[in-house]
Amino acid sequence: MKKWGANLEFAKRYVSEKVLRELLSYLSRDPVHHLEQLLTLGKLLARQDRHKQMVAALEKAIIDNPAVRQLTEGVLKDTHPNLLQRLLYNFFINSMLMGIPRQLHLSETLGFNVPHTILVDPTSACNLRCEGCWAGAYAQHDELDYDRLDRLCSEAKELGIYWIVMSGGEPFMYPRLFDLAAKHSDMAFMLFTNGTRIDDRVADQIVEVGNLSPAFSLEGWEERTDRRRGPGVFKKVTAAMDRLRERGAVFGVSLTASRDNVEEITSDSFVDFLVEKGARYGWIFHYIPIGRNPNPDLMLTPEQRAYMAARVPAIRQNKAIVLADFWNDGEMTQGCIAGGRRYFHVTASGAVEPCAFVHFSTHNINEHSLQEILRSPLFAAFQRRQPFCGDYLRPCPIIDVPSALRDIVAESGARPTHAGADEVLKGEVGEHLDRRAAAWAAAAAEVRSRQTIRTVC
Repeated sequence: MKKWGANLEFAKRYVSEKVLRELLSYLSRDPVHHLEQLLTLGKLLARQDRHKQMVAALEKAIIDNPAVRQLTEGVLKDTHPNLLQRLLYNFFINSMLMGIPRQLHLSETLGFNVPHTILVDPTSACNLRCEGCWAGAYAQHDELDYDRLDRLCSEAKELGIYWIVMSGGEPFMYPRLFDLAAKHSDMAFMLFTNGTRIDDRVADQIVEVGNLSPAFSLEGWEERTDRRRGPGVFKKVTAAMDRLRERGAVFGVSLTASRDNVEEITSDSFVDFLVEKGARYGWIFHYIPIGRNPNPDLMLTPEQRAYMAARVPAIRQNKAIVLADFWNDGEMTQGCIAGGRRYFHVTASGAVEPCAFVHFSTHNINEHSLQEILRSPLFAAFQRRQPFCGDYLRPCPIIDVPSALRDIVAESGARPTHAGADEVLKGEVGEHLDRRAAAWAAAAAEVRSRQTIRTVC
């Protein structure tokens, strides 16, 4: 009887998913014309009130904001059908509308928090040697076993996690990358990449597999990008963008904001260039002094960070690209998202870190299951303190509340994942972070006085 009941539930899900896919396939034949129906379907599928509100807010933005409408229509009109039916379906339906409610339900029933995504480094190998790389101090010969990575994806889906982000190293150097994406065709994969490996053959594979989106790393224009990443890299990246745009792939960018380039990467001319090239989204990371040759002097000044707090929302309002600024977008995420709250990081050695920039660990996926990892003392210590500050403009335990990271490491017994990782806790780097955190606290108070920013106090 139990087996029959399980088969019945499977049949119900199969029928509903098949009907949904057929409906979306029909609507995607002319998605711009059917945009209203697609949004209505989104509201009907949303299980949570906040998701219904998000769809309604998107609908209003499309009506009221020409930049949002340009972005939305461009994605629907120019994206290859394989990516419309796989990548976008997997991200918006499986991961967002269906996955998040399941994550919340299991978080309540299992007694540990289920995150929304996992950041994984399939390999630490890289064909570039970028100055100041956050991952540059890891061992350069590590690679996750395919079977373990395959099992991690299966474990993730059991918990409602259908979005996997990859970094490295260079993820396109992982030998069985496309095998993994094809096997887990119900998941969405986003890859942070230097872009130099995406030739015509790889571009064709990206479109063929359908559920993979690259995010290209840039430092700004050609001179600045090549200075950090190597001669000719900018041209290779932009050529890869052209290949993907011509084929209808969905891609974005990854920008590291430093003291030297923050105005350049947020300028109208550079953002317009990214939109023209076909980038649909972008992640802005503030430079953090970790990894290869950490340099605290490259960190944003408090004045530059205050500029970013105003500039990035203006870009989102006026340009046909979605930009996320992790450190200044704390209001949207209610503070830090790391430590298993919304995501965590797995290195190519299998070490599990709270964040791509917090290089400490207590568990390894080669020795522990995903559920054991989510119950780890390191994640528990992180989540007990989140949010780390009542002001969401100061969400980070590395650069905003350094004392919190010291307490977490001491309480959990976490160990550095490479030589020098603990410099953020002590010495010159640690002292610099303390001074910068205090300076930003004062600057953030001034920003709050000019903006309506909710805090948890």
